Amino acid sequence: MRKPRDFDGELKALQDKARELKTRKVQQLGELVIATGADSLSVDELASALIVLTETKDAGKSEAWAKRGAAFFQSRARRTAPAAERHTGGARAQPGGAQPSTGSKGAA
Repeated sequence: MRKPRDFDGELKALQDKARELKTRKVQQLGELVIATGADSLSVDELASALIVLTETKDAGKSEAWAKRGAAFFQSRARRTAPAAERHTGGARAQPGGAQPSTGSKGAA
């Protein structure tokens, strides 16, 4: 006879993991804001810049912002990590979509 599954235990483990991932996401977003210098913006300015980013439908602008964000992460990797430890994979380029908030600062 098979051992019954502990659905409550599995559900609790999944909820704990989801909570941990959400906490890590918030922490990384805060680190990104600080790393880009966007922490010098007011909350209203930062929120406005992020709203503009999410509302932009122009694929060309989005692509340019993504490239600028990827370049930011690559330049930081060169400054902070030895050549053997550089991370140039696409996973780090993902947060680059939020990068234009610094670009918006110069345009505002």
